Amino acid sequence: MSRSAHPAGPRHGDVLTEGHYQAPPSDLNALDPKVWSRTVARGADGVVTVGGLDVRTLAADHGTPAYLLDEDDFRARARAWRDAFGAGADVYYAGKAFLSKAIVRWLHEEGLNLDVCSQGELAVALAAGMPAERIALHGNNKSSDELEHAVKVGVGHIVVDSYQEIDRLAAIAAGQGVRQPVLIRITVGVEAHTHEFIATAHEDQKFGLSLSGGAAAEAVRQVLARPSLELRGIHSHIGSQIFDMAGFEVAARRVVGLLSEVRDEHGVELPEIDLGGGLGIAYTSEDDPREPAEIAVALAEIVRRECAAADLRAPRLSVEPGRAIVGPTAFTLYEVGTVKPLEGLRTYVSVDGGMSDNIRTALYDAEYSVALVSRASDAEPMLVRVVGKHCESGDIVVRDAFLPADLAPGDLIAVPATGAYCRSMASNYNHALKPPVVAVRDGAARVIVRRETEEDLLRLDIG
Repeated sequence: MSRSAHPAGPRHGDVLTEGHYQAPPSDLNALDPKVWSRTVARGADGVVTVGGLDVRTLAADHGTPAYLLDEDDFRARARAWRDAFGAGADVYYAGKAFLSKAIVRWLHEEGLNLDVCSQGELAVALAAGMPAERIALHGNNKSSDELEHAVKVGVGHIVVDSYQEIDRLAAIAAGQGVRQPVLIRITVGVEAHTHEFIATAHEDQKFGLSLSGGAAAEAVRQVLARPSLELRGIHSHIGSQIFDMAGFEVAARRVVGLLSEVRDEHGVELPEIDLGGGLGIAYTSEDDPREPAEIAVALAEIVRRECAAADLRAPRLSVEPGRAIVGPTAFTLYEVGTVKPLEGLRTYVSVDGGMSDNIRTALYDAEYSVALVSRASDAEPMLVRVVGKHCESGDIVVRDAFLPADLAPGDLIAVPATGAYCRSMASNYNHALKPPVVAVRDGAARVIVRRETEEDLLRLDIG
């Protein structure tokens, strides 16, 4: 069954118009389990809890804004992906979604691998004890220093992205006396049904080597000609926040076609393919994400069928969920500062964060849900736009939603599904201090990434 893309897309679609929002929900106090993490509940007193902890207590102890991360939910989602694909495949958590030492330890304990995109992400992974051989390094412009370090520590795979990188990496590996395993990232010409900025397999973009133009085949020749490089397979990633499996089917068919060409030209059957990540999550009740087991069955069947048609042994499959694991496990807790009605339009609700802790609405026109969490309310719904405190009119957290009409300064509201690409893309715009990430589990909370302080800002500003 075809699933529609998140409202950030499709790539060539019109910008969402004013008034595209749905009718108000019948119960503003309800919390849709598709959107919220698994231990989130509204108690008999109307206050929302997560991991057994009252959001008012969490706000008092850790301040707002704060990212509250449900550890049990994270671990359960990681296990679901691991179990869905089984021992015959590899699941790499995409660290770009959100990475910290605690996250790395949880991944290690739950049996997942990790992909990183920079020396900084690699440093966090190694510091937290992830074995280097279970790490893959991505990036379209890896520096010589990054490649040298990755080879030195024994990173399991390096995903090469250009002819220049093949030359650079081959020389570095030879200099260290290492035969470095690599995958070649290709662009398969699939335009995923998502926002232009997060679609990554069409031809006109920065990632990968073109399949249709012959660059991918030439990259295979160049890697196979380097004794210091071991070509393990092909990597494809078609985009992010995708619900429709049709794009993966086309991508897999074209990747397998390249494997067939490699066999015919070089007499080599490559043992691995990585189909990337990008599977969507529910940001609103209208989103309809697939479960990991469903995804695993679909991808395995696609690869099996295409390999059988090409008379190839089925390669080992890898996938790279990031958002699909961490995205639903966290919400951002804010305090309402001002409530400003605009007659005939909507009410602007300003919170103590904004685009510095969630740039996605401004960047992708992403949609989110929001709820009053410090109390219940039976007031009538009012159309709101949740905005931040920054000096930009585009500083919008939730473009259109409904909150109770008795919302007032001092209330706590929460935006769910902010575990991915919010803290990792956070900024110091207006010299805002980045919020903490607080992990909650079994009635206990601990800070896994602390809130920035003014001292942190001033320490970097050497005058």
